[in-house]
Amino acid sequence: MEALDALLNRVSVPRLVEPAPDAAQRELLFRAASRAPDHGQLRPWRFLTIEGAAREQLGALLAEAVQAQGETTEAALEKAHAMPLRAPLLIVVIANVQNHFKVPKSEQRLAAACAAHAILLAAYAQGIGAVWRTGELSYSPQVAKGLGLADTEELIGFLYVGTPLNPPRTAPVVSVEAFVSAWEQPR
Repeated sequence: MEALDALLNRVSVPRLVEPAPDAAQRELLFRAASRAPDHGQLRPWRFLTIEGAAREQLGALLAEAVQAQGETTEAALEKAHAMPLRAPLLIVVIANVQNHFKVPKSEQRLAAACAAHAILLAAYAQGIGAVWRTGELSYSPQVAKGLGLADTEELIGFLYVGTPLNPPRTAPVVSVEAFVSAWEQPR
């Protein structure tokens, strides 16, 4: 697949089923992530893969975090439990933010986000479905602790990955004039 095809046509694919990507496909996903812009070559990211029964354990962790936030309805707890079961593979994207004399922490977070985007593009290029999910629980200290994140690490989001249940939708054509303009210096 041509690079511009992936860049112009990638869409989120929220309905995912088995099988998850195989070892060779995963290798390409993570190699693509390694090409993210990275000022200082810090590689300020890492990834956790969660699949099989570990998805149920993640669901239990998410439900505990929901409960800790004061939500105790059965529906909310069931929803949290079921979240990780929406795809055969979850990739947890983690920014490993370091003190650096030249590279601000904000740039390191952006680099980790670019690595996640590269995974999404590489998935699309291989015909793999993927969607990036965040939400309130992505920023929960309890979830971060349960996933084993260090104090210097931040959860950027969850990439849900698998086989598309349906053919991906066609990407809308967007008019760039809506968000691009020439800068004119104020007088």
